[in-house]
Amino acid sequence: MIGGHDWTGVPDRTGEVYNPASGAVTGQVDLASAELVAEVAAKAATAARSWADTSLARRTRVLFAFRELLNQRKEEIAALITAEHGKVLDDALGEVTRGLEVAEFACGIPHLLQGGYTEGASTNVDVYSIRQSLGVVAVISPFNFPAMVPLWFVPIAIACGNAVILKPSEKDPSAAVAMARLWTEAGLPDGVMNVMHGDKEAVDALLTSPDVAAVSFVGSTPIARYVYEMATAHGKRVQALGGAKNHMLVLPDADLDLVADAAVNAGFGSAGERCMAISALVAVEPVADELIAKIKERMGGLCTGDGTKGCDMGPLVTAAHRDKVAGYVRAGVEAGASLVVDGRTGPFDGDEGGFWLGPTLFDHVTPEMSIYREEIFGPVLSVLRVPSYDAGLDLINANPYGNGTAIFTNDGGAARRFQHEVQVGMVGINVPIPVPVAYYSFGGWKHSLFGDTHAHGMDGVRFFTRGKVVTSRWLDPSHGGLNLGFPQNA
Repeated sequence: MIGGHDWTGVPDRTGEVYNPASGAVTGQVDLASAELVAEVAAKAATAARSWADTSLARRTRVLFAFRELLNQRKEEIAALITAEHGKVLDDALGEVTRGLEVAEFACGIPHLLQGGYTEGASTNVDVYSIRQSLGVVAVISPFNFPAMVPLWFVPIAIACGNAVILKPSEKDPSAAVAMARLWTEAGLPDGVMNVMHGDKEAVDALLTSPDVAAVSFVGSTPIARYVYEMATAHGKRVQALGGAKNHMLVLPDADLDLVADAAVNAGFGSAGERCMAISALVAVEPVADELIAKIKERMGGLCTGDGTKGCDMGPLVTAAHRDKVAGYVRAGVEAGASLVVDGRTGPFDGDEGGFWLGPTLFDHVTPEMSIYREEIFGPVLSVLRVPSYDAGLDLINANPYGNGTAIFTNDGGAARRFQHEVQVGMVGINVPIPVPVAYYSFGGWKHSLFGDTHAHGMDGVRFFTRGKVVTSRWLDPSHGGLNLGFPQNA
């Protein structure tokens, strides 16, 4: 979907798209060459200049129209996500709905871009600030949220007057294309919104293109670091959100039934393929035995299967990723962790060829084990036992990731201390997945973020604009003539 129209060229290379619930190939995706990226970026640069000169009133009308269309078509987009990613339909619909919040936030762009004004800063001198668009921005989004992550960036970038080149994951590309069509239907001019599929060749071309001013990325930490270093070396502004190892600290006074529900929901939703999934439960003794029993009981009632059949959890996105997660399970057993629930054995409510691995629970995990050190990105929950709050806090702060964390307790003083002392970007207090609402910003600390700004909220507005300060002196008044009509925005 380039410049508001389907691309009709002949690709040099293609990739296969699968239905993870059956293992069947359901389509193919054209992979862009570096030459095509350069061509599209040049056309987007032309469109960006015109769009930046479009009034905020007209931009806002397009934003509101897109918001309405997305709300009307969200079930259709959710179905595309389930068919290509595998997550259950309710989860897919929730993803689109959370992304819709950012579109709604972007509808307030006239207020968000409002500058400051100082009259009479010096004799007959006024000073004021404005924010202007960057030009062409690239958004490189991951497979796990094919609608929500693009929606974190694209509506704000467009509202701020930029043109966008979105490079979604080639594993589940259809949701991005569907949303691009909605932008065209909403009245966005040709060339302002572009979707290009590709692999490393296309990514490198975007990172080095002289027509691309900024890059927004979400993915694993090694790739986030690569994107940040490559793009900044070519003079671009970058926000690169990386991986995570999110902890849930459980104090002895916590409601263990609430904790068990939260641990299962946060650990196994979307098959654990969330950068905000809880993968490490840190139990302050003596609660671990009772808590693990409650979690195991709840896991016994979960159904893993085809996301269209009302199951609780769907498959993993590819066979290769399923095998990688299964490899972590083997490594945990070999390292001496106690395998409480083995998700490799099923049963699974779906075709035999599906990419299945059910919810998995480990106990007696220690910090040196690979199932703790590394981001598994699958339905594997590890329990670590600690003797005190301080030991749990030290464990979390020693981890190289700093994306999200949660504490479960009924002690307000402990919660307040934790939110101050923990070295993590997003904190939940009795909330297992503390993803901020759209008018706050999403992003972590340490190896979970490369760059200075987080996604959406005011950080997003600042990222997609540049500030300018104007100092002016006008010596003579001007006269504009007569017009008795009511003034109108246009």
